[in-house]
Amino acid sequence: MASGSGSGLGSGVPETDDYESLISMTDVDHLKRIWRREKAAPEIFQFETALIDRIREQIQLMEETVDEFVESGVDPLTVSLYQMDLDRTQFLLRSYLRIRLQKIEKYMFHILKSTDLFNRLSKEEKLFAERSCDDLKMHLEESVLSKLPDNYQSILQQSIISEETDMVPKPQLDVFVVCKTKYYLGHIQLEDMDDGNADHRGNQRPLEEPFEMEPNVLYFVRYKPIKKFVEEGRIDLY
Repeated sequence: MASGSGSGLGSGVPETDDYESLISMTDVDHLKRIWRREKAAPEIFQFETALIDRIREQIQLMEETVDEFVESGVDPLTVSLYQMDLDRTQFLLRSYLRIRLQKIEKYMFHILKSTDLFNRLSKEEKLFAERSCDDLKMHLEESVLSKLPDNYQSILQQSIISEETDMVPKPQLDVFVVCKTKYYLGHIQLEDMDDGNADHRGNQRPLEEPFEMEPNVLYFVRYKPIKKFVEEGRIDLY
């Protein structure tokens, strides 16, 4: 790879093959996809460690290439095109990481008490979540909770008689999302027996007919029923 790059820079004309080796469009497209998913979904997804590592390496190579092109006097228009791709990739990466941090800040107590959710975080995100929880606990205990009666000093419960952690914010999975699939998906149940689907006497009402999704058609549906399809990568969020 080093010899190829030297050849392209020596002639003063960037080689298309060299550029393609610096930035894989497949990786960028994948980054764009998980960025849209993370932005649209109420919950946090598995951190894409391998992809993010590759993207960071590609960004570093692109930055070095742009600098070398500027020093070598390559056509400014060509340099600007490289810079534009670099800026786009950096924006996607930063926004993806920022969205995840915002979710961690909002739902940190909920994430920390769930092994599944906690394991979705990167090493750095786990450290951030743990430190944020510790700092918030310390702040609330010193400024508010220590001044309240003993029954109301929990940071997770309204009172010690509460049966669950009713003070912990949780993602609302019943929000509506815009989605699309590349495949035909049938038998999607938009309602379920455990989701308040009962009449005033407590009898279960008949379930709605299974929902079907046609390829490449935008749908506006609740997130919860399609959650597993989104996690499997069969449905994309927008």
